[in-house]
Amino acid sequence: MSHGWKITVMVAAAAGVVSTPLVWLLDSPDTGQLVGATVQAATGIAALVWALMQRPPDPTPVPGLADLAVETGNADGTDGGTAHTGVRRPGGAGTGSAKAERTGNATAQGPGSSAGTGVDYS
Repeated sequence: MSHGWKITVMVAAAAGVVSTPLVWLLDSPDTGQLVGATVQAATGIAALVWALMQRPPDPTPVPGLADLAVETGNADGTDGGTAHTGVRRPGGAGTGSAKAERTGNATAQGPGSSAGTGVDYS
């Protein structure tokens, strides 16, 4: 529940608790008025407690930009080099979606070389 709605419900509940039951009780109520005043006050108190117990809504996540790699071609990593076709997000960085389609071949040759296709989170 937003802060504004919470305040609105609390004010309405307080008005319900105080308004009519107070008028009835000051004018020597009969049994029906006393029961009505009690029910109205209890309903107002329940609404007030409910409003106080509500948590603020979780903030809506803001989607990030989408990373897209399509038909990127070949990549060769040699002699300790790194080659990657697709999308790289080191350490999982980024908030939007990542997609790679038909990225082609990636080739690694030699010690310490690496190659990959698709989405790389390493």
